[in-house]
Amino acid sequence: MTEGSLSRRRLLGASGTAAVAGVVAGAGTVYAVSRGDDAGAAGGASTGASTVPALDASVPFRGEHQAGIVTPAQDRLHFVALDVVTKDREQLRALLEEWTRAAERMTAGAEAAPGGLVGGGPNRAPEDTGEAYGLPASGLTVTIGYGPSLFDDRFGLASKRPAALRELPAFTGDQLDPRRTGGDLCIQACANDPQVAVHAVRNLVRLGFGVVAVRWSQLGFGRTSSTSTAQATPRNMFGFKDGTNNLKAEEPEGLAQHVWVAPDDETGGGAWMAGGSYLVARRIRMHVEVWDRTSLQEQEDVIGRDKKEGAPLGATREFDTPDFARKGPDGAPAIPVTAHVRLAHESHLGGIRLLRRGYNFTDGSDGVGHLDAGLFFLAYMRDPGRQFVPMQRALAKADGLNEYIEHNGSAVFACPPGLADGEHWGQALFA
Repeated sequence: MTEGSLSRRRLLGASGTAAVAGVVAGAGTVYAVSRGDDAGAAGGASTGASTVPALDASVPFRGEHQAGIVTPAQDRLHFVALDVVTKDREQLRALLEEWTRAAERMTAGAEAAPGGLVGGGPNRAPEDTGEAYGLPASGLTVTIGYGPSLFDDRFGLASKRPAALRELPAFTGDQLDPRRTGGDLCIQACANDPQVAVHAVRNLVRLGFGVVAVRWSQLGFGRTSSTSTAQATPRNMFGFKDGTNNLKAEEPEGLAQHVWVAPDDETGGGAWMAGGSYLVARRIRMHVEVWDRTSLQEQEDVIGRDKKEGAPLGATREFDTPDFARKGPDGAPAIPVTAHVRLAHESHLGGIRLLRRGYNFTDGSDGVGHLDAGLFFLAYMRDPGRQFVPMQRALAKADGLNEYIEHNGSAVFACPPGLADGEHWGQALFA
């Protein structure tokens, strides 16, 4: 085991909280170079050496931006949306502070609280639920977001609501389930070990008993986007490479333009969002049984890419630039006018781009013998109204993929900037 991947057991044995502080200060210093020979083909991305943390290493909790956004996408997700059930402003503020301490400990590979499994003695509940005891940090990141509903009149936060944080409009074809939609708060836990991700969410929810309650949650496996040029493009549940042209951590100018909120984007009470980002979450069920009976040619025409290599139709390599003017042998566009790749491409959306960070999911069956499976779409952006809304409207109107999918969950959150030493979640919000 590397120096940067102490297990929770070893970390607690070192000397409790002091050991955690030491590991946090040096977290993320152990990296594994994983850029392959083909990584340089990533469509104009950085050609310099690129690294991602070792799978069991820790990721720094504090910094200019929250971890879990441009962090190289881990393989597992536990996402939860919560409602605030208390009416006490101070209880909410105190919980956000307590969550900060617990999240920082867990991302460093420690238990949620210094007492761990035995804190409080045999006659009290343990300070940690224990299922991650002995496991390394596993690249855990914990990212928090605030929903539009948090800024109502319950906690005196209406004046702090950022102008860009608005409920998403209805889109053609939406079949949203209220039980999978909205939320006052969200927690996104990503890790390379599913048990570590679930442990993080479970313990934060436990700490919030009486202050927050789970509204809905989603487990994800198999990332469907690459957020670093060091990562290969993954595949979605339809078997196609997904997120080939995603923004990458190695594109600072692109991130500044499309992902991070600039100081002059929000004025007045929303100024605390500078350096943060907006998160759109959409649960997209894929009708895999119908798709699996569809011919390969139709599948490729719907997506606009070759299924094996991921190349745009009419091209040969995954990262070749799509040629939307190219004609096929029959004189029709090589990439159909209803192809997902065409409609979602920045050249057809006025330059709009998003940082995607989605995951596959399979949640059993629907009771009539069909898999409840699909894509849990997560995307970070500078302004949902100017980026996601026009993109989704274009897709909802003409995307051939709509025949095979349905959007049944939706939410939008404001994810604040990262924390400096001594700061905690909610500090700027409640100042």
